[in-house]
Amino acid sequence: MGGDFGPPVIVHGVELALKRMSGREVRFLLHGDETRIAAELAKYPAAKAASQIRHTAQVIAGDEKPAQALRRGKGSSMWNAVEAIRAGEADAAVSSGNTGALMAISKLILRMAGGLERPAIVASWPTLRGITALLDVGANIECDAAQLVEFAIMGEAFYCAVHGGPDCHPTVGLLNVGSEDQKGHEEVREAHRLLREGQIELNYHGFVEGNDIAKGTVDVVVTDGFTGNVALKTGEGLARFFVASLKEALGSSLTAKAGAMLAMGGLKKLRAKLEPPGGGPFLGLNGAVVKSHGGANARSFADAIKMAADLASSGYAGQIARNMDRLSIALKQAKEGVETAT
Repeated sequence: MGGDFGPPVIVHGVELALKRMSGREVRFLLHGDETRIAAELAKYPAAKAASQIRHTAQVIAGDEKPAQALRRGKGSSMWNAVEAIRAGEADAAVSSGNTGALMAISKLILRMAGGLERPAIVASWPTLRGITALLDVGANIECDAAQLVEFAIMGEAFYCAVHGGPDCHPTVGLLNVGSEDQKGHEEVREAHRLLREGQIELNYHGFVEGNDIAKGTVDVVVTDGFTGNVALKTGEGLARFFVASLKEALGSSLTAKAGAMLAMGGLKKLRAKLEPPGGGPFLGLNGAVVKSHGGANARSFADAIKMAADLASSGYAGQIARNMDRLSIALKQAKEGVETAT
């Protein structure tokens, strides 16, 4: 029931996701207004055959604050979708609804996985080399060094689960104002030291700058939620500006229009690459929850569904647990070193 368009986009997205995941056994629990959902399912036979409607009239509004959503959210479509994971009825949940409410509800119902302090939202950013995972992009405004290292651990595991192959060793970088060791604030420098010296088995590249994101210099870029969200929104805005400017330029004359017709195939591929990612998973929870854009179309929502299915069927949680054990040892050693020096 969430997002700007509700059931028409969600149900169409289910149909598209089924086609993309042909050969995989996937079923759907659709939570919300039964009458509206059933009317959309009637248009899509494959989605109807693979779906079960769980009716509820209660919906969390897009402008509700997280605390308000927690107080009155029980029984809502969003709450029930996440609750289905805890009850063992679902392996993942996808929503286009209120981001803050979804985060709060997911954290309350699923809790954090062992050792992790806070969830992070990750975005899959198209680059010159393929895809770069950027996190956090909005869940945590301020982060200390240990949390940034946790994000690196979660980001690496996410990349392997969704974008990597069987021998996945993604490179990880910390976003900073320069690549030199002395640059940045204290928490970023300490995270850099932990990743370099803490015997955490990550393919750590070092500091990267803003222009390295689109270059694809590393596979995973780690930062706090404030900086990550600004970077993500700036990138999305630039992509829209570029597409609009290109469209205007290609329609400026008959010659330009003729050239555009000849290059139509390439232009469509470019536009698809510049579109925002389908969804951003909440990493660190005891379960897979993916937040799709509020303005997502059916194609984008199908992307979010596939991402959720890939994440839920991967060894993501085990990979995080192994490196969290190593982080605990590194933090303990760092603390003992400080106490000895004191």
